[in-house]
Amino acid sequence: MTLLRFTNLRYALWAFALVFLVSCGSPPRPSPAPIGNFKVQQAITPAWSFKFSSAKQLNQSLAVVKDKVAIAAADGAVAVVNTDTGQLVWQHDIGSKLLSGAGFNGEQLAVVTAANELVALSEGKVLWRKRLKAQSYTNPLVAGGRIFVLLADRSVAAFDALNGQFLWTQQRPGEPLVLKQNGVLMPFQNALIAGLGGRLVALNPDNGQIIWDVAIANPRGVNDLERLVDLVATASRVDDSVCVRAFQSQVGCVNVTRGALLWNRASVGVQGVDGDAKVLVGSESNGVVRAWTRTAGERAWDTDHLKYRELTSPLVTPKGVVLGDEGGWLYLLSASDGTLLNRVQTSSAGFASAPTPLANGGFVILTRNGQLLAYQLP
Repeated sequence: MTLLRFTNLRYALWAFALVFLVSCGSPPRPSPAPIGNFKVQQAITPAWSFKFSSAKQLNQSLAVVKDKVAIAAADGAVAVVNTDTGQLVWQHDIGSKLLSGAGFNGEQLAVVTAANELVALSEGKVLWRKRLKAQSYTNPLVAGGRIFVLLADRSVAAFDALNGQFLWTQQRPGEPLVLKQNGVLMPFQNALIAGLGGRLVALNPDNGQIIWDVAIANPRGVNDLERLVDLVATASRVDDSVCVRAFQSQVGCVNVTRGALLWNRASVGVQGVDGDAKVLVGSESNGVVRAWTRTAGERAWDTDHLKYRELTSPLVTPKGVVLGDEGGWLYLLSASDGTLLNRVQTSSAGFASAPTPLANGGFVILTRNGQLLAYQLP
């Protein structure tokens, strides 16, 4: 279960009691049914592997820029790897535990430590450190000469990428509980798109002013736990359509040019979504993989091939939909009807990232035991 955290302006308390009660009150997950026989219709070919830190990996989004990918481990190790060869470009030990994955623009890398420090690096050297007012579990965004961070008090802050000078902050009041999970923070043209509670918000990156604010899901229920709603990574952008998941409640798409909600649908899931111009794909909490039409949100297909497996966010490619599970299996489903096209076993007991596309048409994924794996879909 995803851990929760109480937050306000001055205090942060673990919600152990609520997590304990929910965990004890939930029935055990049924065992997955055997996959059974199927016809392999698309190859999944290993390209390379890179052994990273032996520490347990953070749940993170992988930042891929051209031929480089940035990764981070909970023990403070960060690295940049060449995506064509799997060779190390540079690596550095921050010297303290990390809360977030790595933000990366191809030159600068940024992470957040357990001591609430934003750390910027380049070519394996620390450029600067800045104290944050709250914790952050979302990869920083390095873009436009700035570094943006999404904080656990439901605020966004901006810093100068070169010297760490604080530029601005924008906060939106929300529910007292937030997810200890990677949130939504992404660029779009001249705007910064962020998930604040159950709302998708566009900010002016120069001053933090809100351009528009769209509700994907609204808090409901009688207690703080029932009213918890946060947008979770990964998000899917195609042209000016950005689609996101609100934790355990909704999936929806927004026209980010106009700041208008296109559609939202009830969906009980905990991982992000991905899609192309035709479909948006996500998984429910019970492992059912579901697709909606991107433009209208109509149900396209469901499949229970992977039911009761804990799945990563999907990756929609021209060859199919890639997902991983807690057993270290990678699956490829048809994007048109959810048919199982292939599956391969890795040496991992689960994944710390979603499959992430590479420029050469393949994908890369980080395992919980520190293996960065690259595959091709020939």
